[in-house]
Amino acid sequence: MRNYENLVIVKPTLTAEEIQASITAIEEVITSNGGEIATTDAMGMRKLAYSIDKNERGYFHVIYYSVAPSAITEIERRFRINEDILRFVTIKYDTNREVVAFNQLVQKAQKKAAAPAKVEAEAEVTAEAEVAVAE
Repeated sequence: MRNYENLVIVKPTLTAEEIQASITAIEEVITSNGGEIATTDAMGMRKLAYSIDKNERGYFHVIYYSVAPSAITEIERRFRINEDILRFVTIKYDTNREVVAFNQLVQKAQKKAAAPAKVEAEAEVTAEAEVAVAE
């Protein structure tokens, strides 16, 4: 199995639930083809450098995963069929140097995903402390 990264740009006209459903469908395509998702990074809504199908913005999402090279053609075919995806790019990490970079990107994305949970936990503790002081 090789390491891959996919950057997917989803249409901005979708609701938050539809975007999440589209990302979940992408992840299911990867896992159904024998892939193993390392981590994902939701980069959010961003302005595009140029308009794509009259869209000036897009929802960017990065998926880091490992899969057999034979499954990539099917995964990319499913990306092309999906009308909610404006663009996608698949990056293959092949050499030892690239694999080390892949592992660093995965760790960085995992830390980024864990950071909002930590901030929310601190906010809850602060809110509880304010309630205790008010009493």
